[in-house]
Amino acid sequence: MSSDNQPVALKANQPRQFYRGGAAIAAFRNQAEADTGPEDWVASTTTQFGKEEAGLSRLPDGRWLRDAVAADPVSWLGDEHAAEFGGDTALLVKLLDAGQRLPVHCHPSNAFASAHLGCRHGKTEAWIVIGTSGPDPTVYIGFREDVPADVVAGWVSTQDSSAMLGALNPVNVSPGDTVFVPAGVPHAIGEGVFIVELQQPTDFSVTLEWRGFLADADVGHLGLGYDKALDCVERRAQSADDLVRRTRALTGESVNLFDAQADPFFRADRLHVSGTAALEPSFGVFVVLEGAGTLGPVAVHGGSTVVVPHAAGEVVVTGDVVAIRCRPPSVSSLGS
Repeated sequence: MSSDNQPVALKANQPRQFYRGGAAIAAFRNQAEADTGPEDWVASTTTQFGKEEAGLSRLPDGRWLRDAVAADPVSWLGDEHAAEFGGDTALLVKLLDAGQRLPVHCHPSNAFASAHLGCRHGKTEAWIVIGTSGPDPTVYIGFREDVPADVVAGWVSTQDSSAMLGALNPVNVSPGDTVFVPAGVPHAIGEGVFIVELQQPTDFSVTLEWRGFLADADVGHLGLGYDKALDCVERRAQSADDLVRRTRALTGESVNLFDAQADPFFRADRLHVSGTAALEPSFGVFVVLEGAGTLGPVAVHGGSTVVVPHAAGEVVVTGDVVAIRCRPPSVSSLGS
């Protein structure tokens, strides 16, 4: 059978990044650390901003996954998804290992991306914490208080890192925690946090805190200039309690890791299989956290990543396996 109707195991795909990290990915995948990086783009049909191919995943037969999906979107994505999105998976999954604190940044909304970047998708994202190291693994999410536009612009102009980071909600995290990051909400990931990241399939970032991270300011505003780019920043106060869930203690064959606010963007479940479990037909990206077994005909173990086309039908997982199943947005939730 072709890879367009069976699950396919994928190798690491780590395009070059501006920040340090990657040791946790290497350990997770049981690979040498040489030539690795802090992000592994899993089953990616998305390129890095301004690049033609960097970021794309290859299938074992040598094709870009992007091209395979575009050639047969119904087999890969199903009738309902293809009717709404065509050959667009509407999903990007990454492993991300923060070897240093990431800069304060945010991402545009669908509306901003459509108006200014010629793209249907903005970049709402979410993080599933799967590992931590160091004494204080912390993420920073959303302004604690409303911030006027001129204050944000001033912080960016003077590169006042302490003010930007200090304005955010710090949240100490541990494995099993999930963080939903709506488009526009400023955020940063602290050193020692290892995540599975789900996001809309773009590489749009507005980097508020660029000094010490990027080569210069021009790299941080998507070619729009900061006067325009900062219009995408959500300056209203956010409550971390509305965005963070503690799911480690949740058990059962399938644990929904996000609530309904994520459904128009992506879905994720943590599967706890001991024996067998049958999964309904769906395009999916699987990250196996623990154990060993099979996903359809594919042997899997901790560190495996697998893409499953919709045409695979009802896929049976066997063995003792803990895995994250990532899926595209629920079409029925769009516009809700």
